[in-house]
Amino acid sequence: MEFRLLGTVCVDTLTGPLPLGPAKRRSLLAALLLRANTPVSMTRLTDCLWDDAPPLHARTVIQGHVSRLRALLTSADAEAYGVELATLGDAYVLRAPETLLDSQRFEELLMLAREQRSPADTVLMLKEALSLWQGPALTGTYASAPLQAAAHALEESRLATVEQLARAHTVLGEHHRAAALLRAEADAHPMRESLAAALMTALYRSGRQSEALDRFHRTRRLLADELGIDPGRELADAYAQILRGHPDPADAGPGSEPRAGEKPDTGRTSAAHREPGSDEGAGATAAPPRSPHVLPPSHPTDLLPRAPRGFHGRGAELTALSRAAAGEAPVCLVTGPAGVGKTALALHWARRSPAAFPDGRLFADLRGFSDTGEPAPLEVLREFLLALGVAPRRIPESVPGAAALFRSLTDRLSLLVVLDNVRDSAQVRQLLPGGTDCVTLITSRHRLEGLIASDAAVPVPLDVLEPPDGTALLAGVLGEERVTAEPVAARRLAELCGGLPLALRVTAARLAGRPQWTLAGMADELADERSRLTYLAVEDTGVSAALRLTVQQLPPEAVRHFTRLGHHPGSHFDPYTAAALAGSDPVVAAAALERLAAAHLVTEAGPGRWILHDLVRLYARGLDPASGPDALLGVLDHYIATALAAADTAEPGGEPCFVLPDDFHRPAAVRDFTGREAAMDWLAAEREDLALAAAAARAAGLDDRAWRIILLQWPHVVWRARDGWTPMLELALAAAAAGRDPYAESRVRNLLGWVLSEEGRTAEAVALLEPSPGLARQAGDRLGEATALINLAIVQAEQGGLDVALEGCGQALELARKEPDAHTEMLALQHLARMQLSAGRPQDALDSARAAFELGPEHEEAARRVLLTTVSGEAQLALGAEAEGVLLLDLAAAEAERAGYDVGAVRALEALLRVAAAPEYVRRYEEAVRRLTDNG
Repeated sequence: MEFRLLGTVCVDTLTGPLPLGPAKRRSLLAALLLRANTPVSMTRLTDCLWDDAPPLHARTVIQGHVSRLRALLTSADAEAYGVELATLGDAYVLRAPETLLDSQRFEELLMLAREQRSPADTVLMLKEALSLWQGPALTGTYASAPLQAAAHALEESRLATVEQLARAHTVLGEHHRAAALLRAEADAHPMRESLAAALMTALYRSGRQSEALDRFHRTRRLLADELGIDPGRELADAYAQILRGHPDPADAGPGSEPRAGEKPDTGRTSAAHREPGSDEGAGATAAPPRSPHVLPPSHPTDLLPRAPRGFHGRGAELTALSRAAAGEAPVCLVTGPAGVGKTALALHWARRSPAAFPDGRLFADLRGFSDTGEPAPLEVLREFLLALGVAPRRIPESVPGAAALFRSLTDRLSLLVVLDNVRDSAQVRQLLPGGTDCVTLITSRHRLEGLIASDAAVPVPLDVLEPPDGTALLAGVLGEERVTAEPVAARRLAELCGGLPLALRVTAARLAGRPQWTLAGMADELADERSRLTYLAVEDTGVSAALRLTVQQLPPEAVRHFTRLGHHPGSHFDPYTAAALAGSDPVVAAAALERLAAAHLVTEAGPGRWILHDLVRLYARGLDPASGPDALLGVLDHYIATALAAADTAEPGGEPCFVLPDDFHRPAAVRDFTGREAAMDWLAAEREDLALAAAAARAAGLDDRAWRIILLQWPHVVWRARDGWTPMLELALAAAAAGRDPYAESRVRNLLGWVLSEEGRTAEAVALLEPSPGLARQAGDRLGEATALINLAIVQAEQGGLDVALEGCGQALELARKEPDAHTEMLALQHLARMQLSAGRPQDALDSARAAFELGPEHEEAARRVLLTTVSGEAQLALGAEAEGVLLLDLAAAEAERAGYDVGAVRALEALLRVAAAPEYVRRYEEAVRRLTDNG
């Protein structure tokens, strides 16, 4: 187990990072880790999670996040690592060995580095310390003042370490490495004068005086423009010493300064730049003579295509690229789906700082996803070698020979090599330069994990543009006036293009050629899914063309799964869903999803949870439209089978237990739920997709699937009764009525009527529930009739008809006992007890509740236990047993709070406050009401 603060806040385990969830929970973990093994007060935690005005229920939210963190740590066997999240009064403490926290290991490595006598050992220690950083500190947390201050302090420590490492390289005479290290940080922090001064000195010592002076003037202008100040003493002194030819030697090793009249020893003169016959003075390290293959170039090589026009956004990715390029012989890997702007990002970054690569910039389009075929490796190497000054007759005719010459020539150069549109790792290995100061920048639609493993490539993933950047891209092509004249339509266009730069550029190109068109008119065209991809094409450029080149590289099994995913009615999917769509099994589907993710056709939004870009979904659907009905039927039956398993796990023995459709196709495998919590979590997570699936079933005339998918969510409906279930249940009722299925109609009416009564819509509930018992009798469904009588009795009682309600509940109890069915019998007794209490018969109510308790309820049925305990407590109060009543109500409220059953907590606490208005009860009641309101 490892805790990370130096980058995205996370907890790494042997099986992968723990799913920490929302930013607030990450922020809480960060606040505890920043003061590991020290109690952190509730006040401090509140400050870390909110700004000046935290919500009234902040304490409850924090307690909930702490509870979830505890559960996550327990599931990862935290105790075995000596990790414990403990409560100490009004504070929490995260106890953990310091060796498990990356920020603590970072500080320990810095301390060890200071104790080293050998500069080489110091370099090793500092490099290891900096390798712990995976990005900006505390990434993924809420930007509160305390956490921002902590992130700033950590970043200051990192920058100081970079400067210390640069000084250690200088002591070793490795000025080119010091310059490469400092350049990326100076670019990222252009107004940090200490970095600029150190970089200037390193550049001068590397024989790059003009670059050093240019850095000073750029920094001076920036300080003047942004802050209105002149350079400080450190920066000014570095400039003056370079002009005199004597930079401060304090950090340099013996013999590192040039003698009067000598050109500074760069320590990196390349074979391509040294004059023939030159040699070094006595005692100096002799550099190899210029290779006979090389002709001295008159200026640095530059094979880069023109800079992209209208580039917008991507600040975080550009910073990530600069950081990745700061290592030794770095290989930077820009990955993402077709049309996301990988080449544009690479070229924009490559052209930002030409002085960063004084020996030139090479570029090759490897056409890994093109109809025209890939260039031969020897062809690419030949172009590179010619650009480096190798005579044509001197270029080897074999790939290994040409690659070896390329590596030897670049060994002492500072060069950028951009390899665009790479298909796989093997395609580029022979094209990597040999110098430690050379940067290789690769773009690919695949993740190229082989290159990450073999060459420590640093991935910089690229996602779609946010709407503001998308509209800025449109403005860059169409002009600000045209976009600002229709801001709403511009944003809608960006959303319809899914933030995909290629789609946005095609849209902008079509609009640019038609000045009379409005942006709103174009948005209306794109709103039609059937023709959207057609409109997103101009000549030979378009989203479909780009995706086709990606898909044609895939194996048949991956393509089959991809086409079926296009018919998915939901917003996300897992291997079980993908298998149901394709008629395969989850193991095969998982492998296909991994292949599709490697090609950036699907995106993993969370562990085992995948999503499909809207435009990619439309393209996939169009590849095999005939498979749509089979794919839809497969996924609907998958949802029915999985929801049945979830309902059976969440409420064992519960209803409904309907007969499956005659043509039901059981999936190859159904998810296994480990307990109630897992089942309820699945129902909550899939609620939106289950609703979309039911709507798709209804639209396709599969009414027998539609109502089943909705009805099977009843455990979640009961748990969150006021959470806006009515529209979905009304769709289920329409499906049941369309199928002329009295069984289905009765069941749906029962659940919908109960929801309406919980929402306070009693008259509507009565009208809906009155036909339900007769429909159940018509279908021969005794238990459905009993449930209908109970639900009807509830609303009748609310309207004041207690006598008829009690009679209906009694009938339901008899039906349940005749069946027999303990679950329905308990339900009848629970509501009978409530009605008896309302009728002034507390002893009968207590007897009914006790009878229900004797039947169960099972340990999973927290809601039923809470409601029975509540009515028992109220009955005891009515009988004059106040102490017993208060105790029972307090127990009911506590269990409801533990289970997250807010409706039950409110009911128990309301009853408790009538006889015991203690401040603690008032606080708990208000928090329960607030939670209930917040959760709908």
